[in-house]
Amino acid sequence: MTFKAEYIWIDGTAPTAKLRSKTKIITGAPAGLDALPLWGFDGSSTNQAEGHASDRVLKPVFTCPDPIRGGDDVLVLCEVLNTDMTPHASNTRAELAEVSARFAAQEPIFGIEQEYTFFDGTRPLGFPEGGFPAPQGGYYCGVGADEIFGRDVVEAHLDHCLKAGLGISGINAEVMPGQWEFQVGPLAPLEVSDQLWVARWLLYRTAEDFKISATLDPKPVKGDWNGAGAHTNFSTKAMREGYDAIITACESLGEGSKPLDHVKNYGAGIDERLTGLHETAPWDEFTYGVSDRGASVRIPWQVEVDGKGYIEDRRPNANVDPYLVTRLMVDTCCTALEKAGQV
Repeated sequence: MTFKAEYIWIDGTAPTAKLRSKTKIITGAPAGLDALPLWGFDGSSTNQAEGHASDRVLKPVFTCPDPIRGGDDVLVLCEVLNTDMTPHASNTRAELAEVSARFAAQEPIFGIEQEYTFFDGTRPLGFPEGGFPAPQGGYYCGVGADEIFGRDVVEAHLDHCLKAGLGISGINAEVMPGQWEFQVGPLAPLEVSDQLWVARWLLYRTAEDFKISATLDPKPVKGDWNGAGAHTNFSTKAMREGYDAIITACESLGEGSKPLDHVKNYGAGIDERLTGLHETAPWDEFTYGVSDRGASVRIPWQVEVDGKGYIEDRRPNANVDPYLVTRLMVDTCCTALEKAGQV
């Protein structure tokens, strides 16, 4: 027997990487991740090699059922390697794997809120030709054809993610017309990042069938409209058990050069989104507070009440690389918690 394996990888396009994929026909009974073969591709066509030495290697790292093709077919997320089997320069997953292993005893977990915007041609879905819709306000978590655009695509994407076995925990309409969000997690750093990339691929692929596109542009419409982020919720075992660790984590994100070290890796165009308006803090300032959606990092009110829980880094853009944001947060917060003896 044969089955189709859709090999998916992250390319080398800058400043924001793109997803690529191609289909491999595999003979034999479907098997687990370890049985999936390495494969190659032309890196000179994906900004990952020069033409005179263009071969790059795809190494499977995550697999799940293909909810679109069905049957025994699978989706296969891959790391990109050089031909000597070292991680390619564009492979940000490899460094996350090292950091995640180093701090595994602290049990870090993440929930990432992926915002995105549908476009019909050059217009955001729901925007009239040659003009603008009513100001934002009623669209967030709204209902009704006058305020909600693209729900059929969103529901199809949700079903595909669930059939694939991804850790999707919710969806909602966002503040701007045609803007939506899905949440992945809570999961460990590698798992949440892998699954977010696959969920993004499924979003683009699902939208294809409806002849619209989805974008992670952090500011898809200039002016008085919300941008699109990837709010990143984070906790460790100590944070889930006590409030002192919550404060230590927040303080660590604001120490020294850390705010800018993080922000410069939180997605291209972040200065257009983090302006201090539209539920954001300015990109070059760091603040944290309870229930404050205008802070860089929010402590949910229930966390203060319970004296334990998690924090929300509100700075990452929708187009952030989840391998980068999770690595930075684990490295910064877990190092601080370790130094403080809060592990």
